Amino acid sequence: QVQLVESGGGLVQAGGSLRLSCAASIQTFKWYGMAWFRQAPGKEREFVAVITSSGGSTRYADSVKGRFTISRDNAKNTVYLQMNSLKPDDTAVYYCAARLSGSIWDMSPRDYQYWGPGIQVTVSS
Repeated sequence: QVQLVESGGGLVQAGGSLRLSCAASIQTFKWYGMAWFRQAPGKEREFVAVITSSGGSTRYADSVKGRFTISRDNAKNTVYLQMNSLKPDDTAVYYCAARLSGSIWDMSPRDYQYWGPGIQVTVSS
């Protein structure tokens, strides 16, 4: 059974930074592509960033490009999302997602088999 648990969310002022972590209970974590999505109230879940199983390739939504960085540590079964220069529009519940293998073109929620419960990020103006 695959379990994902996010941490590191909270309240931050505009212009500030947060680092989200997602711990995965997957023995073969290094075989899984990982992604971050977010969902704001009244909106659909949207793609934020994806990283391949090796960590060699990444892709970002245009809205976060240059501000957010996705990374992973396969020895710790953890994926990260460093968020800088945060804006009020970044306020949402952030979700970690996993799928076996995968590519940087997996940007739809339907592409992912496993999901964390989500964590709130609130950016005040």
